[in-house]
Amino acid sequence: MSTPPPLSEPDPSALICPGDRVGLCAGCQRKTHRYGSGGSPLCQWCMSPVQEKWGAGVRYTSTRG
Repeated sequence: MSTPPPLSEPDPSALICPGDRVGLCAGCQRKTHRYGSGGSPLCQWCMSPVQEKWGAGVRYTSTRG
């Protein structure tokens, strides 16, 4: 993956989701599609090394009950 842009620029997913689903990446604090269907707590640049380590099938699962 290419070098990430400055943290002031949002993840591309934040630009295509509803505004109420935008939140900060848990890793770098960049704006990303965090909430709702399709959301992730990590932006694409923080998720990339996680997927390299654990495989492309890795997904975030909420532990809240």
